[in-house]
Amino acid sequence: MSGTINNNLITVRQGDSFALNFEIKDKCGKPVNLTGATLLMQARDAAGNVMFSLSGTPVDAAKGKIALLFTPTQTNINVGDYVTDIQLTGADGSVNTIWPANVNQIGTLRITEQVTIPA
Repeated sequence: MSGTINNNLITVRQGDSFALNFEIKDKCGKPVNLTGATLLMQARDAAGNVMFSLSGTPVDAAKGKIALLFTPTQTNINVGDYVTDIQLTGADGSVNTIWPANVNQIGTLRITEQVTIPA
């Protein structure tokens, strides 16, 4: 599983699988129960076209653990930078952008070039 995430950049090699794991906590540091919640990420090109959408997979919803699982099909897009964010919709309908956390930043998904291409 290759890739990295930091403040406002997710980097994944073209055509690779990658898992982004999240553990959502409240302001007191306690896990948020994500039962009934959804996680959504979209990658868009410079023209605003959706390259792909990705829904979260619960890992342990009661303990606030959820993941985004990138497949080789999703990451097999043109090398380059795409705008993105990750939004959590609670069971109560509330929507919160959880990444990037800084409201003054735009998230970037960077697809880097692969060398080995599967047969």
